[in-house]
Amino acid sequence: MTIQGLYACMAVSDFDAGVDFYIRLMGREPDDRPMPNMVQWRKGAGLQIWHDPEHAGHSRVTIVVPVMATERARLGAAGVTLGPDFAGDWGIVAQIADPDGNQITLAEPPKGFSG
Repeated sequence: MTIQGLYACMAVSDFDAGVDFYIRLMGREPDDRPMPNMVQWRKGAGLQIWHDPEHAGHSRVTIVVPVMATERARLGAAGVTLGPDFAGDWGIVAQIADPDGNQITLAEPPKGFSG
């Protein structure tokens, strides 16, 4: 299989509240709204937010960031509280849930990681 792109999909029950949360999480507006019930961010990696009340709260995504402390400060300024850091040989991870309970993990890879 040749992969041209890949999107993580997060289902939300309240579309406007969900989009607002993810705008604060991502630090910018979505790149586009290809359908009335979906927005997406395409730069860096794909993230789609869908209005899908039946499946809301059952999504998970991991977003790899260069420096956890930088993201923690940016999110805090945007009113988003990230959970505690867990650090080890594998790097640093911290978690948060969106308003529906979808799980979001931020991960800072260990120094020298190139994957």
